[in-house]
Amino acid sequence: MAIAKAERLMNLALCLLGTRRPLSKRELRGSIEAYLEAGSDDSFNRMFERDKDDLRELGLIIETVENLDGDTGYLARRDSNRLPPITLDAEEAAALGLAAKVWQQARLAGAASGALQKLRAAGMPEAEDAYEVHSALEPRIPVHEAAFEPLMLACRDRRPVTFDYRKGNSARPGQRQVEPWTLECWRGHWYLAGWDRDRGAERVFRLSRISGRVRSRAGAFTAPVPDAVTVRETVESWAGETATRTARIRLRTGSGYPLRSRAVSVRELGDGWDELEIPYGHGLDAWLVEFGPDVIVTEPADLRADVMDRLRAVAKD
Repeated sequence: MAIAKAERLMNLALCLLGTRRPLSKRELRGSIEAYLEAGSDDSFNRMFERDKDDLRELGLIIETVENLDGDTGYLARRDSNRLPPITLDAEEAAALGLAAKVWQQARLAGAASGALQKLRAAGMPEAEDAYEVHSALEPRIPVHEAAFEPLMLACRDRRPVTFDYRKGNSARPGQRQVEPWTLECWRGHWYLAGWDRDRGAERVFRLSRISGRVRSRAGAFTAPVPDAVTVRETVESWAGETATRTARIRLRTGSGYPLRSRAVSVRELGDGWDELEIPYGHGLDAWLVEFGPDVIVTEPADLRADVMDRLRAVAKD
């Protein structure tokens, strides 16, 4: 939502909530600056009707009242729009506190801590923080990519975006036109799931491979947005979480502990190498490349070829 429209809706809501009698369109137009700037009565009427409908969709109860002279007025009674009291038990309070702590190193830190303070002021019970006692264990979601914030806002506002993206086996980035659905964090990396307009299909993009600025584009989405569960499963599948078969790799002794934790079997080969059988899903080639010379893919052949292509692309850079 544009800032100008959000401000206009807020001013209209405050006017309707702050009055004890119904206000006519003429009175509302004279009270809100954005309405004063409307070029004509028709333009104002269309803007007002859209804003009134938007506020009602957001949950504000707006009454339409006709006075004795036949004029129509509008108001939003405070008692009809008062939120119910917040009631949280100790476990719910602990979950919210933990969620706020997770975002301490991210751009959402201020919003998370501010929301928590407001909830506590409203009576949310103080929960014992298990991480205060054992400070060596602290949950964090790191956000280092500059693309995170503009993409988060684009997902929220349902705005198409364009950005330059470098595939794992490509030396140069290419431009992508995407309808962003959601952001997911998996294995310490952030991924964007959305609809790739050029390819006409859903795609997942790793934020660390986005270069340059994320640019917003006007217009509505052209493809339906799936539910959150479907998107999450897509992210996990493209990031390698969903395994459809197994791969055999050689791993240098004493290295690659994340790979060892997923291994179905481990066999010592000698000479400083072990052989591992690990689940093989989409995105495994990108993960294996991160271990550099400590990993050698034995089979399947297509996985080995994908890893080699990625390594060659990195070498060209």
